[in-house]
Amino acid sequence: MLRIARPLVIAAAVIGYPLLAHYTNEHAHSEQLGAVLSVAPVLTISFVLAWNSARRHVMLGATVLACFALMTVWPLLLQHYGVVYWLDHVGMQLVLLMTFAITLSGGRQPLCTRLAEAVHPPLTPAHEIYARKVTVAWSLFFAAMALTSTLLFFLAPMTVWSIFANFMTLPLVALMFVAEYRVRKYALPEVKNIHILDAVRAFRAPAR
Repeated sequence: MLRIARPLVIAAAVIGYPLLAHYTNEHAHSEQLGAVLSVAPVLTISFVLAWNSARRHVMLGATVLACFALMTVWPLLLQHYGVVYWLDHVGMQLVLLMTFAITLSGGRQPLCTRLAEAVHPPLTPAHEIYARKVTVAWSLFFAAMALTSTLLFFLAPMTVWSIFANFMTLPLVALMFVAEYRVRKYALPEVKNIHILDAVRAFRAPAR
């Protein structure tokens, strides 16, 4: 039952949250719903991290206290929940940017190289060069997403930013995957193509 319920909950969140968030950005007098939705992602992540923490009770207590603290600024949040939406979106893009970009410096192994090596060991020199370029490409992609989100938020109507953030983010990520797949087939025709989830599973397997 849980195996069925979990994908349904995730699907409902992926589809329902953007629709509701866009509704609050497009229609006046939806401040309460907008404020709740704007802080929902951060609170959800906080509770999940707290629950999985080695110091679960302490972290859960701190998260609950943060919720009470949030209530003290609720009137301000009702007026500016759109800013929190923007911070949520840009924050996620910057986290993803740093996840890729930080592996390109300090003698670290680029993230895409690590993923490729988990599936196609050992990598050829050409494959290593290509994987590094893909890591750079993803870093630039998320940097561009963060910049575009910021420019639209401050320079365009809220509804325009909302369409970009809520309805174009995932399609653009999917388009990036498709583009990288096409380029890889051309640049490395000898390499067997795999699904991205297979790469992630192979990458995580040694850690279990």
